[in-house]
Amino acid sequence: MDKVSCRSCGTCVLVEKYSDQHTSVQWNKTAEAACTELAAGGLRTHTCPSLRASIEAAVDSGDLTVSTRDIDVRTRGRTLA
Repeated sequence: MDKVSCRSCGTCVLVEKYSDQHTSVQWNKTAEAACTELAAGGLRTHTCPSLRASIEAAVDSGDLTVSTRDIDVRTRGRTLA
């Protein structure tokens, strides 16, 4: 996972992109408390549009890459060697 900071409020979270549709975001208590969008009620949905835009910008700039990890659903997500 890579660190990504929100360009709106500076909140820093850990992120891993598995595909264009799948993004894993790991929030910690400090980030949850600092995010202005979560404080305004977004915590119920666990999403922040500003952070999402920052993640997409990090992908576009090459600062965050989409994982190339091969996963076979038949093996219940275990990484194949």
